[in-house]
Formats: sequence, C-alpha cells, structure tokens
Amino acid sequence: MSRTIVHLLRHGEVHNPEGILYGRLPGFGLSDRGKEQAVLVAQALRPHNLVRVVASPLQRAQETAAPIAAAHRLDITTDDRLIEADNEFEGQRVSVGDGALRKPEHWPKLRNPVLPSWGEPYLEIAWRMLGAVYRARAAAEGGEVLCVSHQLPIWTVRRYLEGKRLWHDPRSRQCSLASLTSLVFDGEELVDIVYSEPAGTTDPTVTGA
Repeated sequence: MSRTIVHLLRHGEVHNPEGILYGRLPGFGLSDRGKEQAVLVAQALRPHNLVRVVASPLQRAQETAAPIAAAHRLDITTDDRLIEADNEFEGQRVSVGDGALRKPEHWPKLRNPVLPSWGEPYLEIAWRMLGAVYRARAAAEGGEVLCVSHQLPIWTVRRYLEGKRLWHDPRSRQCSLASLTSLVFDGEELVDIVYSEPAGTTDPTVTGA
C-alpha cells in the first residue's frame, strides 16, 4: 500500500478593516501578515514531497497557495468544492453586541443551529470536502498534496472523519490561520490526522474564515 498525505491548509489572515463576515464575497485578499504566514508555510513544506497544490477559488486561498506552489514549481489547480461555506450573514458584522445577530429580523435564521439554518448544512460541507480530499489523494498517490481551504469546511470534514457530531461551538475549532490539518492515508484508508501550526497560533473565533 502507498502512503499519501493530504494537507488541508486554512488560508492566511485577510485584509478586512470593516470586520465583516466576508464568506464568498470577491475582493478579499491577504493582509501583509497573511502573506507572511503563507511564506512561513511554504518554508515549512519545502522538504516535503509535495506533488500537487489545489485551492479554493476565493482570492485569499489562491494567494495563500501561491508561494507554496512556487517553492515546489507546481501550478495551482482550483477545486470549487474547497470553497468557503455559504452563509446568509455574508457581508455583515456578526460580532456579539454590535452586529447583525442583535437585530430581530435576523433571529429566524438562527432557529436550527444543528443544521445550521443560516447557511450551508454541515453534512453538505462534509460531503463536498470529502470529494475534494479523495480526488486530491488519488492524484497524488504515494506523495503529498496541499489543499487550501477555509476554517469551517476544514473543521467540518475533520469532525466527520473522526466520527464526531458536525454541529459544534465555533470557539472550540482547532484551525488557526495558516494551520495544517494533515490526513495520512495508507492506500485509500485514512490512518491518522495530524494538526500543526507552522505560522503560529491564532484565535479561531476571528470574524471571517
């Protein structure tokens, strides 16, 4: 059996001075710090046998992938299944006390946190991410592949693979900016999940993803 590693990388910090939940909105690229984080990940992955780089179509993911792909002389392949989760609060401030969540007209969106009712269902996120993961694994058989995605999709597919319930407290996510959630396969069988933070630890509750 061949050993293959699929690294799920959360993108770096985004330039978001208004502090909105940017979701799938265009035009949100990396901050200067986010660009530095991407370079740190590229340095950490330099000795690895990386044979493929795949990224969400969103700008922040593509920019995070760029220095890593360049370091390994690889092109970036885009997979739409790695995109951020859809969210009805996109474009608004959602921090406690001063955002959209305090407005009564938005409260019906919060009726079912298990689904969740305000956006793309967790199970659908897990399924599409699994499709991206297994396609990436097959394309990099015997090597390593990097998939650049977003906090909620990465955390959701990790919980699915660990057999945990998909609804959760966002404050408990182990998925810092520019962190790696590495899925280790023996053939097609997942044998380990390894988490690392080559660019350092950040607050998982930071607005946006």
